[in-house]
Amino acid sequence: MAAVLPNTTTGTPLSGLARALVQASRLSAVQADALQRKASTDKTPFIDVLLASGAIDASALAVFCAETFGYPLLDLSAFSVEALPAAAIDAKLMQGQRVIALAKRGNKLSVALSDPTNSQALDQIKFQSEASVEPVIVPHDTLLALLAGMAKSAGDSLSDLAGDDTEIEFAEEDAQPLAAVDTANEVEDAPIVRFLNKILMDAVQLGASDIHFEPYEKYYRIRLRVDGVLRDHASPPLSIREKLVSRIKVLARLDIAEKRVPQDGRMRLILSATRTIDFRVSTLPTLFGEKTVMRILDATQAQMGIDALGYDPDQKALLLDAITRPYGMVLVTGPTGSGKTVSLYSCLNLLNKPGINISTAEDPAEINLPGVNQVNVNDKAGLTFPVALKSFLRQDPDIIMVGEIRDLETADIAIKAAQTGHMVFSTLHTNDAPSTLTRLMNMGVAPFNIASSVILITAQRLARRLCTCKQPLEISHEAMLGAGFRETDIDGSWKPYGPVGCDRCLGSGYKGRVGLYQIMPITPAIEALILANGNSMQIAAQAEKEGVNSLRRSGLMKVKQGLTSLEEVLGCTNE
Repeated sequence: MAAVLPNTTTGTPLSGLARALVQASRLSAVQADALQRKASTDKTPFIDVLLASGAIDASALAVFCAETFGYPLLDLSAFSVEALPAAAIDAKLMQGQRVIALAKRGNKLSVALSDPTNSQALDQIKFQSEASVEPVIVPHDTLLALLAGMAKSAGDSLSDLAGDDTEIEFAEEDAQPLAAVDTANEVEDAPIVRFLNKILMDAVQLGASDIHFEPYEKYYRIRLRVDGVLRDHASPPLSIREKLVSRIKVLARLDIAEKRVPQDGRMRLILSATRTIDFRVSTLPTLFGEKTVMRILDATQAQMGIDALGYDPDQKALLLDAITRPYGMVLVTGPTGSGKTVSLYSCLNLLNKPGINISTAEDPAEINLPGVNQVNVNDKAGLTFPVALKSFLRQDPDIIMVGEIRDLETADIAIKAAQTGHMVFSTLHTNDAPSTLTRLMNMGVAPFNIASSVILITAQRLARRLCTCKQPLEISHEAMLGAGFRETDIDGSWKPYGPVGCDRCLGSGYKGRVGLYQIMPITPAIEALILANGNSMQIAAQAEKEGVNSLRRSGLMKVKQGLTSLEEVLGCTNE
């Protein structure tokens, strides 16, 4: 290490850039001492005081540093902010130490700086990036201008979405664990906090069901699933991806240090004294960082009531008759995201009275219903669906809800509960109501057990609801018949509507969703088919004879009512 050059006038030691300039006779010792003392007093970097004094200009200083220290000299004026690998170095480190990552090739990182004696910056970059650092000298004024541009670019991306009026509160039980406080200090950046708060509020206000945080090699995007369709919502700087995920993990009580395996958690957002929103959080390691998906669980959806779900009057009557029976099994089927949970919770909310004991086993419990005993299944701890169901039967239940029937053991216990005086609700993943019965048989459930316990099956889909900007469409008679309409339906008394797009629906032409349902009660004729090992086609034919509408038929009736478009129904149902 080179010796510190003393100032012969005051005895104050000179070091770094001041020492190099004095040794090269570009500054006198007296000048250097005065500038160094001013920098110390003002708590300002020496290079800023030096250039402000006019003793040397930025370009001449850059040439001097390159020649003296043997580093390449580069003109930054041709570089654009977007072309720089901003994620190579933490943005806070770049702004604080006034350095810029120029390029990364393998284990070598080229870094632009104006003061090559700033060894602290080089050491921090090497430690953080775990790369071999190659300094490049650039004029100080050009460096500061580019850093300001980078800060503005990142700030604009965040400030577009993170206003100062987005202060929201999270439930205390979902606050960060004490053990995570020190580790998460870097996460508690005000811009990141405000940015995430704004994204959550936007998602709630737009009625989104999911938020996707997705990192890629050269960009980062956030998408919202609104009315069943993913929409791009924001493209924040790639450099904030880790801080954003860490902030979410802290709120969801996940391990912020674990990035190699998927994690699941939940958090709660307090909107007011009477309304809270739960979020189910799932992280997944990908090639370029952790993808995070947040499912929005709004308890108010379960309190909308049966009428708001879109059942036709005759369908509603069949459903209410089934769920108010003293015992039996009601099954709700459909793919993921078809609204099965909301339908079940709406039924439970209707039955949730002081004189009724309701227990649910879910994976996990998505909506909190006061007055209902909800259990989260935990396979790792041994709390499986069958274990929970066996325990429920010793808890004097009136109504049992099983999140999903996945295997024979769960199905057997649920059916026995239905046969011994309990009302049982559950879900399965099948395409329609008739195929649910054959699915249970394929699981190994005896046909006579199915026939004696299942009283009603409802299959459902969610179709996008037309916005008020909808307009009538001209669709040919042949196309209407091909879609499934009957001749008696096409009587000229109505016209199908199609999407247009306005500010209210964000240009999509759709706002909200409406349910399409196939409600199939288990009648004596269908029971006979089950006992005879009938297949789903035979059961569907019998159900149609008894007036049960298929999902397509139910959707076409919604088209006739002007609630949705024919295109939407054809896209979400099969015939």
